[in-house]
Amino acid sequence: MSRRARIRPFLLLNHAPAALPNVAAPRTVAVAQCLSSAPRHRQRQRKSPRVPPFCRHYSTSQQSSSQPPPPPPSRWLSDVTARLGKCIMFGCGPAQVARAAGVLRALATEWRALVAGSEGFLTGGRRGLEGQQVVWGEQDSFQHVNNANYIRYAESSRVNWITHFAGVDRAHGREWRELMTPKGVGLIMKSVKAEYKFPMTYPDRISVYHKLRSLPDASDTSLILDCVILSHRHRRAAATTKEDVVIYDYKEAKKTMMPPFVLDVFRDTWRLQEEEVRRARSRVWDLIREVEGLEKETWNREDAVEDLGSAGKKS
Repeated sequence: MSRRARIRPFLLLNHAPAALPNVAAPRTVAVAQCLSSAPRHRQRQRKSPRVPPFCRHYSTSQQSSSQPPPPPPSRWLSDVTARLGKCIMFGCGPAQVARAAGVLRALATEWRALVAGSEGFLTGGRRGLEGQQVVWGEQDSFQHVNNANYIRYAESSRVNWITHFAGVDRAHGREWRELMTPKGVGLIMKSVKAEYKFPMTYPDRISVYHKLRSLPDASDTSLILDCVILSHRHRRAAATTKEDVVIYDYKEAKKTMMPPFVLDVFRDTWRLQEEEVRRARSRVWDLIREVEGLEKETWNREDAVEDLGSAGKKS
């Protein structure tokens, strides 16, 4: 097998892994410092080296604790599934099958937290919409979800995201709930911009999450929120939105600065977002590194011979 054939990316698949037996989770690996199959001194001599998918030349020892790992490739989830399938089809031993099953189980159970978390979105804890069913009536004449429905999904998630802070900051629970009412200081949508990634269709389920785009300041009279709408069927983002929300004093009928209790919670939320980026990206690169290890032990090793089973035996 030539070197070029060994590093050719495998075809992308978008199928969720089947149910897996209870096996040990894969061993924890350091944040991936991807290495191509070619020696380093030969790579430096090439003008345009070809490297395997997911290759990111970085070292955790060179990064400060505040700097997150680089983002994974946009199609990492489907690519990892496909690459694991290639390893299994080539032939794996029992220990290798257990490791592959552990990676697939992680993808099946953690994919939302990893896909959203790697971009800074916090999941769980009633922070948005989770597992919302896409109903047939939300489709238009082109038989895909009407674009206007994505704005409604984002709106419902934003209300849940704001009001869930009433449970986080119980001392100001009433004030948090009143932010979504015209009683005192509240939030008014100034503008929203949506980007559609692919046409989502029925049946499907969605999870929708929000995050702060920047660290809030005491003088702010508005905030920018990012939103991601994840398709469970395709396990990737169906759409994203950018929302400009104004802080408005209904009694004074004018914009106002961010209340101190909101500022304190949002600053803590920003810190959690940055921590989640580091955690999720590190986890993704750990899984990718585990897959690369399986590839080097199966089809991509020097003496690799495909296990053809009974078809390879002489009659």
